[in-house]
Amino acid sequence: MRNTIFLSIFSFASIFSIKIAAQNSVVLKTHFDLKIAPKVPDYTQNDAWAALPTKSDAADRTPQKSNLSDNQSDAKADVFFLHPTTFTYEPKNQYEWNADVNDAALNEKTDNSTILNQATAFNGSGKIYAPRYRQAHYYSFLTPNAADKKQALDLAYSDIKAAFEYYLNNWNQGRPIIIASHSQGTVHAKRLLKEFFDGKPLQKQLVEAYLIGIATQPDTFENIKPSNAADQIGGFVSWNTYARGFTPEYYVNGLSTAVCTNPLTWKGDEEFAPKELNKGGVGLKYTFVKQAADAQVHQGMLWINKPYVRGRFFLNTKVWHVADINLFWMNIRENVALRLETYLKQ
Repeated sequence: MRNTIFLSIFSFASIFSIKIAAQNSVVLKTHFDLKIAPKVPDYTQNDAWAALPTKSDAADRTPQKSNLSDNQSDAKADVFFLHPTTFTYEPKNQYEWNADVNDAALNEKTDNSTILNQATAFNGSGKIYAPRYRQAHYYSFLTPNAADKKQALDLAYSDIKAAFEYYLNNWNQGRPIIIASHSQGTVHAKRLLKEFFDGKPLQKQLVEAYLIGIATQPDTFENIKPSNAADQIGGFVSWNTYARGFTPEYYVNGLSTAVCTNPLTWKGDEEFAPKELNKGGVGLKYTFVKQAADAQVHQGMLWINKPYVRGRFFLNTKVWHVADINLFWMNIRENVALRLETYLKQ
């Protein structure tokens, strides 16, 4: 019995825990060099997309034991989803600072993690468009060399921009748009919103932006404001998840003043939301988990008690970054539907 509990906890932690030590052990010893960059993606080709509504992919799935369906074929909105960093390991070729979108192993890792566990939260209400892009290596966020970081992230964003422009010109046709992102994806999503939506005609098509996993300030945009109710539209929500009582070392670097939305209440106040408000998350083997977590906003952070899974007593995770979406998967799904319903009634 005890072995079963530990196996359950090990499996849960392997899905939801960020492996800081493993990632921090990778140090890129070169400097960014644009001449040594992967080939530019061709977004006219389906293979350049991790998810498209016209092809079978991981974004089409719904969790085991959930009785839910993929509704993309009838969806009245589009979701432009930007995945987080999956290029975290020691580079295996000459491309060190930015990943090659034709790297089959990396694409499989991306599809079986973030596309499966995160992008699917949005397939109840939107057609999902998720571009592959030359994502910056995880070390780009750790390097003391500001020029290397900027150039790696700029290259990644150039792909996001090209993919979005192709999407607009070929597929959108004036439909409502939901922007959804996590971690590095949110870094690029903020830039995309500033360039294409903020104070621009396209802002009228914005249902909501889900800018998750990166500290986002309330004044990030001039015209797109933080949302503070479940049915508000045209704004953005954001949160970063940590264990109750834990404050990360980088707390002063923008997190303390960041927008923090409680995904169980969709408010920014510090009222505690019990697990009974959690409609369900996803865990091991993409299985639906009822009442996965509680949540409370605390000074720019989203604090949770240990997730409510078998053997939770043994969980000691402090940084729940990887689970920012997993833990609140069903609440996000239902909220997207509500905001879209509100938008369509305008």
